[in-house]
Amino acid sequence: MSEASRSRMLDVARAAVVRAAQVTRAVQRDLDRVKVVTKDDRSPVTVADYAAQAVVAHWLQQELGPVRLVGEEHAAALRTDDHAALRRLVVEAVAPVWPEVDEAALLDAIDLGTQDPDAAGFWTLDPVDGTKGFLRGGQYAVSLAWVVDGAVELGALACPNLDPDPAHDLTTPGRGLLAVAARGEGARQAELRADAELAPLAPPGPSSDTIRTCESVEAGHSDHGANAKILEAAGLVAAPVRLDSQAKYLVVARGQADAYLRLPSTKGYVEKIWDHAAGALVATEAGRVVSDFSGRALDFGRGRRLEENRGILAAHPEHHARLLAAIRKLGFG
Repeated sequence: MSEASRSRMLDVARAAVVRAAQVTRAVQRDLDRVKVVTKDDRSPVTVADYAAQAVVAHWLQQELGPVRLVGEEHAAALRTDDHAALRRLVVEAVAPVWPEVDEAALLDAIDLGTQDPDAAGFWTLDPVDGTKGFLRGGQYAVSLAWVVDGAVELGALACPNLDPDPAHDLTTPGRGLLAVAARGEGARQAELRADAELAPLAPPGPSSDTIRTCESVEAGHSDHGANAKILEAAGLVAAPVRLDSQAKYLVVARGQADAYLRLPSTKGYVEKIWDHAAGALVATEAGRVVSDFSGRALDFGRGRRLEENRGILAAHPEHHARLLAAIRKLGFG
């Protein structure tokens, strides 16, 4: 692929997640009305998921032609009469960024995400990564990545509630932040606006033995106890911050946290590719090291899941080496 083609694809990906974030923000602001219409407390994130996937799929196809998209959602349930009210809400949510949308076009766009990965190249999308964060008004992300031969080549990550100011409290919703990356070309960031100018993502060096880690809010998503043991074994004093979604990768990439650890608390759980692809590339291109708990690079060429990887560790190289040694010592790798 030529440099011009890669640049064009990354521009399209950036525009796609910015549009999707516009939609999800509007839904998040209107949570109560959506709950009343559907009589379901979880329905707002469902509306946002469907709407964001439709927007991204439509934009990719409009700008790049036929696309192979591996997404989290499909429209089978949304096509049924039982979900007519939900379907209308999704169309309403999408309309500001896709004015000519109708139900048929919406459903077809969502189902573009049901395709299988292809080694020659495919997009993978998590339309709303961090569903519980979304519902509580906290951190979530729209993440889109282009994968070739098992490696992430391009990534666009929109974090609508992460603030561009690194001093801003990570647990308090901010103005929104966008990050993009191309493999071997670095990462860039900007406020989450269509017209914002991207700047190189150049984080500071590591702190001393007192580090700041980030991990999932939900104990069901990540083993908090194991993380604490790893940090103790590494001789690192940690001040953890808990937040949802791939925003954690961006926080580490920016130097707002020194490390992100994730060991699933459910035995046999295998990570989905769309939960890590864009964020892992952004962190890597910002000079961080991303691996599993055995020190292996994440392998995105095994289908829809990271079948060959267990655990996620993203950190500054200095801290990564110490944490990985502790993981091996404790037998978590």
